[in-house]
Amino acid sequence: MSKHLRLASLALALGTSLAAFAQTPKQDAEAKGLNAIRLMDEGKLDEAIGLLQEAQKLDPARSDYAYELGYAYYQQKKYPQALQMLEPLIKLPNASDRTFELLGNAYDDNGNPKKAIEAYEAGMRKFPASGRLPLELGIVYMGQKDYDKAIGYFENGIRVAPEFSSNYYWASKLFCNSSEAVWGMIYGELFINLEPNSKRTFEISQLLYDTYKSQITFAGADTVKVSFSKNSIIVPAKGKKLKLPYGSMVYEPVMLMSTIGEKGVNLDALDRIRTNFVVNYYRLPASKDIPNVLFDYQRQIKQAGHFEAYNHWLLLAGDETGFTQWEKANSEKWNGFLSWYKANPLQVNSKHLFYRAQY
Repeated sequence: MSKHLRLASLALALGTSLAAFAQTPKQDAEAKGLNAIRLMDEGKLDEAIGLLQEAQKLDPARSDYAYELGYAYYQQKKYPQALQMLEPLIKLPNASDRTFELLGNAYDDNGNPKKAIEAYEAGMRKFPASGRLPLELGIVYMGQKDYDKAIGYFENGIRVAPEFSSNYYWASKLFCNSSEAVWGMIYGELFINLEPNSKRTFEISQLLYDTYKSQITFAGADTVKVSFSKNSIIVPAKGKKLKLPYGSMVYEPVMLMSTIGEKGVNLDALDRIRTNFVVNYYRLPASKDIPNVLFDYQRQIKQAGHFEAYNHWLLLAGDETGFTQWEKANSEKWNGFLSWYKANPLQVNSKHLFYRAQY
């Protein structure tokens, strides 16, 4: 899961006139490091490794080169060599959460998930606000089919790093394939807003659409069933106000009320259902008791006059033909939404966020 950590200080050297003057060994090392990064981007790993080794000899005190070598070896699946480069780095004062992440990945892919977990946990102790390390732990436990632990880490990552999208992605996938799909629907929509233009965006758009279709069912002309949550247990917390099970006693009744007049589930129907949901939800005392950052954003979009376009965009992967037809017939609405959305993205931070334990 790790992404390449660029040599940021080296990147700053781009555009300077190093080549125009006699270079010091450190400057020569920087130039070689930059060339190595370019080569890695081109898939020329052996050449990149050679340059990084030269850079390391010229400037052995600089740890960036060892990290880059570890990354290059990791890309080549030479995990023992990667570990040899990375293990000493986590003891350095300038180690980052990415250092622990890449070390853990190398352990895991080398067949040692126990050491991987140790590396991620050590990183979390040093970087408690990192979203990457809970993500990696969740993926390890998901691979072991310990889904409760996996969810716990993904949600911890959402809580401590709400702007980091990947934890929402995995939480949505797990919850939408469970009896508590309500959380998957919310995490999935948050993910799409945080990562609105990737292959994963399309995947979660499809997942949300499919989950709506499977959990809102029409048994007859006047019979609708919604099933986004099985949890109906009320557990009063000591010294705190009694809370109803959010999924089964807040979300589902509002969703059921919002389907009135519908005969089935498709892109246009979901736009109407979701629009009704926002209206109905904000009539409830629950909407004031614990603010919901996603539903607040939905209401903001609706008040701006763009909710129809937003809903069609959000769920377009479930019915691409239907979306294309809607877009052609509503080009002014679509273009207006795109302009507004670009200027008004969803804002999440440590004080303005959503995670399940709030409810």
